[in-house]
Amino acid sequence: MAKVEIYTTPICGYCAMAKRLLGEKGVSYTEINVMGDNARRDEMVKRAGGSRTVPQIFIDGEHVGGCDDLYALDGKGALDPLLAA
Repeated sequence: MAKVEIYTTPICGYCAMAKRLLGEKGVSYTEINVMGDNARRDEMVKRAGGSRTVPQIFIDGEHVGGCDDLYALDGKGALDPLLAA
């Protein structure tokens, strides 16, 4: 199974939606809370090519985007193959 990392904050509804989708697929992930942690947020922004919003999601080190991007991948059938890698 792929290594999934998700940068989040506890008050983010989109973060909760992304985590719910991953959970429904039985995917374990590493959650990185960036709320109040400037070093982690800076790390996220750098890895995400300048994107500052949460969530930011990475699968096997590749940036896939945010919640909408994750759902779009799932909608076109491209998420499951990424997660199975």
